[in-house]
Amino acid sequence: MERVKMAEAESLETAAEHERILREIESTDTACIGPTLRSVYDGEEHGRFMEKLETRIRNHDREIEKMCNFHYQGFVDSITELLKVRGEAQKLKNQVTDTNRKLQHEGKELVIAMEELKQCRLQQRNISATVDKLMLCLPVLEMYSKLRDQMKTKRHYPALKTLEHLEHTYLPQVSHYRFCKVMVDNIPKLREEIKDVSMSDLKDFLESIRKHSDKIGETAMKQHPVVEVRVQSQSCKPRPLSICMCSFSPLEAQQQRNLDNIILQQPRIGSKRKSKKEAYTIFDTEIESTSPKSEQDSGILDVEDEEDDEEVPGAQDLVDFSPVYRCLHIYSVLGARETFENYYRKQRRKQARLVLQPPSNMHETLDGYRKYFNQIVGFFVVEDHTLHTTQGLVNRAYIDELWEMALSKTVAALRTHSSYCSDPNLVLDLKNLIVLFADTLQVYGFPVNQLFDMLLEIRDQYSETLLKKWSGIFRSILDSDNYSPIPVTSEDMYKKVIGQFPFQDTELEKQPFPKKFPFSEFVPKVYNQIKEFIYACLKFSEDLHLSSTEVDDMIRKSTNLLLTRTLSNSLQNVIKRKNIGLTELVQIIINTTHLEKSCKYLEEFITNITNVLPETVHTTKLYGTTTFKDARHAAEEEIYTNLNQKIDQFLQLADYDWMTGDLGSKASDYLVDLIAFLRSTFAVFTHLPGKVAQTACMSACKHLATSLMQLLLEAEVRQLTLGALQQFNLDVIECEQFARSGPVPGFQEDTLQLAFIDLRQLAFADTAEKITRQTDAKEVHRCRDGLLREPLFADNEGSNKLMKMKYFTFWIVGLVC
Repeated sequence: MERVKMAEAESLETAAEHERILREIESTDTACIGPTLRSVYDGEEHGRFMEKLETRIRNHDREIEKMCNFHYQGFVDSITELLKVRGEAQKLKNQVTDTNRKLQHEGKELVIAMEELKQCRLQQRNISATVDKLMLCLPVLEMYSKLRDQMKTKRHYPALKTLEHLEHTYLPQVSHYRFCKVMVDNIPKLREEIKDVSMSDLKDFLESIRKHSDKIGETAMKQHPVVEVRVQSQSCKPRPLSICMCSFSPLEAQQQRNLDNIILQQPRIGSKRKSKKEAYTIFDTEIESTSPKSEQDSGILDVEDEEDDEEVPGAQDLVDFSPVYRCLHIYSVLGARETFENYYRKQRRKQARLVLQPPSNMHETLDGYRKYFNQIVGFFVVEDHTLHTTQGLVNRAYIDELWEMALSKTVAALRTHSSYCSDPNLVLDLKNLIVLFADTLQVYGFPVNQLFDMLLEIRDQYSETLLKKWSGIFRSILDSDNYSPIPVTSEDMYKKVIGQFPFQDTELEKQPFPKKFPFSEFVPKVYNQIKEFIYACLKFSEDLHLSSTEVDDMIRKSTNLLLTRTLSNSLQNVIKRKNIGLTELVQIIINTTHLEKSCKYLEEFITNITNVLPETVHTTKLYGTTTFKDARHAAEEEIYTNLNQKIDQFLQLADYDWMTGDLGSKASDYLVDLIAFLRSTFAVFTHLPGKVAQTACMSACKHLATSLMQLLLEAEVRQLTLGALQQFNLDVIECEQFARSGPVPGFQEDTLQLAFIDLRQLAFADTAEKITRQTDAKEVHRCRDGLLREPLFADNEGSNKLMKMKYFTFWIVGLVC
């Protein structure tokens, strides 16, 4: 049973499997039926499967037959209709063929046009692609063209910027093109070219700056109009210094100084310095500008055609610093800023040494000094502008180092060259120029104390040159003076003299015209020249930032040198001249007396112009009184000497015959002439101080007595007669009468006669007459002893003995006669 059940179960499974395979065959594509059939043959029941397959086929055939039987009439109908349609389809086919033939014939042109259109579309597509590529390359080419244009117009910093944009922005987009590779390879060369060209422009700029630094400095110094006008007024119109201010009256001079002070207090005009920030902004604008006009690589702008009445341009307005800025930015972008800074500083140091080297003939003219100062100012104006408009190209330490070197060299050069100046006008102009130079640089922040200290040294030299000039002026005045009292014939002439010299004399004012001043013309001239000298000293002290006390001290010391050295030497030279006459000497004494009295007015004059009272502590006093006293004493001594020389000249005409036997009745002719000369001379002494006239008269009388005594005591006179003694006695009497006549008032009785007392002791004419009447030897011996007991000279003992022996011989000869 179990076997039966098992067999039944297996047959059921097999049937089910066969059924599945059949369904699979029915539903599966024939291309994939192979694996299904293989599974049948792999099994053992393929026979049974075949049976089932046959059974299934028969079932399907019966179904197909049934279906065909059901649809057969419809099929027949369809075939019939189809046969009908075949004819119509043939007609349609013929029509379609005919239409197609016509269409082909008609569409041949269209096909050609379509082919052309296709080709055009292809070209259009290619063109569009090309345009796209060109649009991608065009900015590169435009930038490269722009780069070339910028380099051609020397706009190197924008070219460098363009090059950077080209390299980093545009070229990477078209890097696969060959021309881009060429551009990439040229970029380092272009950078070097820009670097070299910018450096060449910088060199041109430095060379131009070096050549035009004096023009830049001149413009900078013109921004200080007050001092510049003073320098120009004195240098453009050469004239003696004494005419500048010294020709003014005290009131006019004070008004002029007040006007100068007002001008000095006015704000300085013409200084149109751009702010540093503005200058730098302008540079940035120029960098971005594409106009070649902004590129002034020469470094100097032309301002020669500007009118005089226009504003003076600032020093920065004359210089185009764009080459420096461009080169600085280019080297900064290229990473070589330090190299550029070192090169710039090195070149400027070399230029500074050239600028600071003065020309050998600088001391000859003021233009030499002006050009020298202009170059220095121009150099440092450029450096100052560079300092404030660049970031680190130059720094304050570098500028200070250059200025210290420049200051030391400038001071040394000025010391050397100013020592050659012998013209006070040139020294004064040089001082004003130095002040202008110092003030200009001080505006730019440079310390200039050493320059003002050096001006104090030049002040001493200026005083020396003034003293030399005034020495010539005094010599000319003294040589041209007539040494006669000034005559005036009208009130105007009188006031003119009074206006030139402070003189007051009530008696002279009361006298009618014409009348005479007691002094000669050199008194007001010398007085005015002293005032002019004071004005000249005051001129130098202006703008030196000195206090009133310092100015007063400087003027007084210089004036003292003028009085004690220059004027004193001039007066001494005149007094010591060989051809000087007594009249001139007398007038010199009178003149110096009045000049001595005028010293207090000079003191007041200095006080008025310096506003420093003489009572101030440490105020220097004028030594004019001592100077004129010394000159007067020298003139007095010269008068004494001249009188003695004149007396000696007359005595050379004395011709005594010591052995004559004739008894004369009048004084000798030479002595009469000598006495007449002395009377006329002493008459001129009326204007001299009484003591001077008395001393001169006493000195002349003493010299006359001594000289007459020397005639009698000469070694050649060994014998003489009573006639000779008589003549000598008459001459002595003439001298005594002259002394008693009082040629000079002020002597007490017989004071002047004492000058001839010793001579009177030798005039023994009366004694000789007594001796001729005595024949007694005792009387002769008494007279001889009396003579020997007479005091003769207070000389040494030997000379007394000699003279006593000589007089004893005289007496013996007289007795024999």
